[in-house]
Amino acid sequence: MAHRSRLAGFIIDCQTDDLDAAADFWAQALGCTVADRAAGDAAGRYQRLGDTPHGLHIEVQQVAHPSRVHLDIEADDVHAEAARLEALGARKLAFVRERWWVMEAPTGQRFCVVPMADPERGLTPRTWD
Repeated sequence: MAHRSRLAGFIIDCQTDDLDAAADFWAQALGCTVADRAAGDAAGRYQRLGDTPHGLHIEVQQVAHPSRVHLDIEADDVHAEAARLEALGARKLAFVRERWWVMEAPTGQRFCVVPMADPERGLTPRTWD
């Protein structure tokens, strides 16, 4: 069955005790604003940036692992997209909160496959068979 996906944006993972300061730094560095300081759910610590280039979804996330940046690919069927990416050589690492896949590219970079938030906003999703 066909599904659609596209680049949603990226998450800036910060191993820090001061998420406000991290979000302020990245907002200023990227010429954005901090649009939502409480963007995460009860288990997650995220701050969403606003006024982002080309409407990209950018969040600053507090994490326990070393700091890094990871991409989010959004799909209207996260399982079909994860399977497509596995066929290309990626590896599934974890299905988180029964909503998204954490995956690893053949070259070692981590990325997530997340549910598509707003199919009509942003770049047109690509359809995959």
